Amino acid sequence: MDSTIPQSLTAAKTAAVDAFTTSPLLTDLYQLNMIQAYLDHGDAGTAVFELFVRSLPPRRGFLLAAGLHQALDFFENLRFSAADIAWLRSTGRFNKNLFDYLGDFRFTGDVHAIAEGTAFFASEPILRVTAPLPQAQLVESRLINILHFQSLIASKAARCILAAPNKLLVDFGMRRAHGAEAALFAARASYLAGFAGTATVLAGQAFGIPLYGTMAHSFIEAQDDEAKAFEIFARARPDNVVLLLDTYDTEAAAQKVVALAPRLKALGIAIRGVRLDSGDLSALAKSVRAILDRGGLPDVTIFASGGLDEDRLADLAQAHAPIDGFGIGTSLTTSSDVPAIDFVYKLQEYNDIPRRKRSEKKATWPGRKQVWRRYDNKGVMAGDRIALERDSLRAATDGSAAAGEEPLLHCVMRNGRRLMPSPSLDEIRRRARQQLEGLPEPLRQLHADATYPVEVGDDLIKLAAEVDRRLRQS
Repeated sequence: MDSTIPQSLTAAKTAAVDAFTTSPLLTDLYQLNMIQAYLDHGDAGTAVFELFVRSLPPRRGFLLAAGLHQALDFFENLRFSAADIAWLRSTGRFNKNLFDYLGDFRFTGDVHAIAEGTAFFASEPILRVTAPLPQAQLVESRLINILHFQSLIASKAARCILAAPNKLLVDFGMRRAHGAEAALFAARASYLAGFAGTATVLAGQAFGIPLYGTMAHSFIEAQDDEAKAFEIFARARPDNVVLLLDTYDTEAAAQKVVALAPRLKALGIAIRGVRLDSGDLSALAKSVRAILDRGGLPDVTIFASGGLDEDRLADLAQAHAPIDGFGIGTSLTTSSDVPAIDFVYKLQEYNDIPRRKRSEKKATWPGRKQVWRRYDNKGVMAGDRIALERDSLRAATDGSAAAGEEPLLHCVMRNGRRLMPSPSLDEIRRRARQQLEGLPEPLRQLHADATYPVEVGDDLIKLAAEVDRRLRQS
């Protein structure tokens, strides 16, 4: 398997990200409709919106936050060009005051967020926007789009990592990702969650993610002799020889690898691995392992791919299949069992007055909030508490916070500018690894019915009752 890390990443990263710069018109029409009405009515006070997940989907005991870096890029670079405004004017939908507003638009708000790579749960805000109401409203659609997708994929990748501990996992899913940006961001999200790398070349250029790749069946089929195809490929890629065995007869192909190895060794070429892509992977891996070992190739690794997900990985682990690494494709980049999560972005305060939604099964907790996480004496997560930020700040300063608790939300942007550079992907990977290691064992084992305690503070319950009384009186 190749694992080359490209050089000169700064320039390459800039070029790749520029290629995916999106128009400010990548939004929902109702955002512009509301901004027009806000401007007409003079509603430009300070609004507080929070982004969270209403409930965890089936078989997801936890989620992993990802995408904050791209979200902050979005805030900092959100601009309307003359061409954007000219097109909006041509629709005949809006008034001059909207065009004037958008022509000068800059995001000037504050952003609080949990760090990428952090495990989170239902109802917990992972990002808060405090900004003039039209600004805070405008960013909603694209913000959810960015954070939802990367968190979705990072959470799926984390499940694969927990199902196959100490195995090399590689993103193989670009070809079935839902578009180019999805393929690129899936590679990033899976890498920060702990995957070893990706087959998507642009992700190597854009993010410095290690690249892995072998060969396709077509390469074998293009030659009249399978062993000859192996040799041609080995001579072309002498430093990274991984041979695909299951084009015809997997065990016969393994025997051909054994026969070819001494000839390649005389040329200074070592076979690093073989790949299985179909059939009974557990049985074939055991058979191929035995053939390679008898042939004096105990160091040749076995890599498997082909319709894998965390359940299949767990089955292979339980069967003690001698497989060293896996390529995860469609199930990863589409999160096929859970293709969407109920991410929402809701108004919690406007003009210093707490607000809440009371719709059936969609009610929200009002006010600016903090999430506190506590751990047991072994460093395992023991439970979270959602509390009002003002009480959280007081607790943090006067020492009344519960022992072992840590706040998860921190200010990352002030007046529309980052407070510090985003951490590197390697730093985020380290955080994600610590988070996965700190999950309670039922969550680490991916038990379908595993739960995690998230407490809603008395202060929030009291404030919600006050808001309800105010609404009833209005």
